[in-house]
Amino acid sequence: MTAATHSTLFPRVPDSADAVLEGLDPEQRAVATALHGPVCVLAGAGTGKTRAITHRIAYGVRAGILQPSSVLAVTFTNRAAGEMRGRLRQLGAVGVQARTFHSAALRQLQYFWPKAVGGTLPRLVDRKIQLVADAAAACRIRLDRGELRDVTAEIEWSKVTQTVPADYTAAAAKASREAPRDPAEIAQLYAAYEDLKRERSVIDFEDVLLLTVAVLQDRHDIAEQVRAQYQHFVVDEYQDVSPLQQRLLELWLGDRENLCVVGDASQTIYSFTGATPDHLLDFRIRHPGATVVKLVRDYRSTPQVVRLANGLLAQAKGRAADHRLELVSQRPAGPEPVFTEYTDEPAEAEGAARRIRELIDSGVPASEIAVLFRTNSQSETYEQALADAGVPYQLRGAERFFDRPEVRSAINALRAAARFGGNDALLDDAPDLPSQVRAVLSGKGWTPQPPAGSGAVRESWESLAALVHLAQGFTAARSGATLADLVVELDERAGAQHAPTVQGVTLASLHAAKGLEWDVVFLVGVAEGMMPITYAKTDEQIEEERRLLYVGVTRAREHLHLSWALARSPGGRPNRRPSRFLTGLRPGSQAGAGRAGAAGAGGVERGSWTAAATAVPEQAPRRRQRTPARCRVCGRTLTDGGEMKLMRCEDCPSDMDEGLYERLREWRGEQARRSGQPAFCVFTDKTLIAIAEAVPDDEHELARIPGVGMRKLRRYGADVLALCAGQDPAEGQDQD
Repeated sequence: MTAATHSTLFPRVPDSADAVLEGLDPEQRAVATALHGPVCVLAGAGTGKTRAITHRIAYGVRAGILQPSSVLAVTFTNRAAGEMRGRLRQLGAVGVQARTFHSAALRQLQYFWPKAVGGTLPRLVDRKIQLVADAAAACRIRLDRGELRDVTAEIEWSKVTQTVPADYTAAAAKASREAPRDPAEIAQLYAAYEDLKRERSVIDFEDVLLLTVAVLQDRHDIAEQVRAQYQHFVVDEYQDVSPLQQRLLELWLGDRENLCVVGDASQTIYSFTGATPDHLLDFRIRHPGATVVKLVRDYRSTPQVVRLANGLLAQAKGRAADHRLELVSQRPAGPEPVFTEYTDEPAEAEGAARRIRELIDSGVPASEIAVLFRTNSQSETYEQALADAGVPYQLRGAERFFDRPEVRSAINALRAAARFGGNDALLDDAPDLPSQVRAVLSGKGWTPQPPAGSGAVRESWESLAALVHLAQGFTAARSGATLADLVVELDERAGAQHAPTVQGVTLASLHAAKGLEWDVVFLVGVAEGMMPITYAKTDEQIEEERRLLYVGVTRAREHLHLSWALARSPGGRPNRRPSRFLTGLRPGSQAGAGRAGAAGAGGVERGSWTAAATAVPEQAPRRRQRTPARCRVCGRTLTDGGEMKLMRCEDCPSDMDEGLYERLREWRGEQARRSGQPAFCVFTDKTLIAIAEAVPDDEHELARIPGVGMRKLRRYGADVLALCAGQDPAEGQDQD
């Protein structure tokens, strides 16, 4: 897993300004040398946009045209900002500020607050969901966990679009937002939330931007001081700018035009947070004399992947589609995208895991493979399937790398060794930095070979191995680097949450995958109802779903697998169909049959296609439609993955056979010990509860329980059914 350019981890610093320009294509060079006036870079996926803008800054600094301290480069994530700082440092542009909008604004707010307002800045709350819960209690409005998250998202959207509580109802209607509650209730909760913040003297992340805007608007002396500091601005991912961020940028700029923006309207996928591509698309209207450079040379993906990506956008509609970029692959030909249809979701997950196991066995690093899905609730099925196949994985969006206990402990050990290295016997036989790191981390659990199986021990080893790999790359770039130098690098990366690569298959939502790339990508669940998602109703929402799939496709460098399932569960009614976005692009589909028509579908090379277990066995039991899933006790619609597995709300009464559940847990523990895997790799707790509640009599009934796929049915079915019948598993096997 790397960022959008596939280069060495620590390239050597160029020895001159002209050397900074070496290796750039003509369009990238045009970006790098356009140092004055407004510049708009329209950059398609994989075209090296980050490379172009970092080389632009570095060339200006190295040529003496830009003062490092006068440049402010802003982006949207700590990881992206950290990567940008790292690249600038390696290009010799030390001292340039590369930050997120929030980080830059918070820094200014903390500095100017005593002068503008007086006193100290109110405390910043990391998570606002508890405040929202307290506001709901004050309003005597009951919200479940899902509604709390949704109401919090509505408040965030309101603030970044500069909508006050009194205007929420009208603004939400104008934006065609489907509020999670009655809009009047949302407005009431929003107002109560703001009151609570004032009472408790706290601010949230959106307030950081709002207050900075207010200070710069009201205090012209402070605004001029900021403008005197920063003379040149660079904005990455400009299609994701919200109205509030755009207003802040305008206040930073004043009446100057030393601004470079880079973005791609076809990758606008965060409109639910207030992001809009209008600022990018209207840039030339606001700045008539702007230099516009289009980057369309795709260095990431093979021609086969690029053709599919271009075909997706060729069928798009709307303003963003009118400005789409036609990518041109610069890579040698590769394999065709593979389209696969499965009978049900567990079979789809098992099929992906089986293929991933084959790829790893053939030499593909696990870290170069990703499974991407539309919603986070889909991850559990794939976690289970990969664990069954003995494949290590990491969940993107789970615990952050530098927050892991083993990583914190390892860095502390490296820091201690750097401080007392001369007196540390561990380092006596370690002549260089990589061997020193290996020696120190060997005391924390790192070994030259990974441990068998998966689970916590393997995950910890993967974290330590990532640090070893980082040290090797660091040494290659900086000969003579010391352990102390590496600790400084790690501290900087920790501050920016710029994690090194972990050797495991990445599981991520399509939104979380933005900005990343892999050699092999599995796009799963590409079916109607999931892609586009069910609640996407308007043309604008449908088109954003298409762009989301486009982002997923363009994450793949070489191998791309797209799949869908005809039913949710084994034995379910096979009434699903492939996504309309694949119409005219996958074999067997007719161009023009999809919602958006066939524009651009002609000339797209069709991919190979396999039908995996598409025929429903004649004896397979038919089930009632289970979409949407509803609680079998109270009838409420279920959205949580664990609740869907149980087919009831967590809080609803259970009719579980407690004795059977305990016997299943004891049996599972024994199976885990025999296989050397964590217990959840056999069956998760939720699956055991579901079995103990259903008490299946035969394989058909057992197969219907979510979490029991065909692989587990074959491996554990006889044991589980014996336990359900009150028998010892060994007795059940003997009878069979």
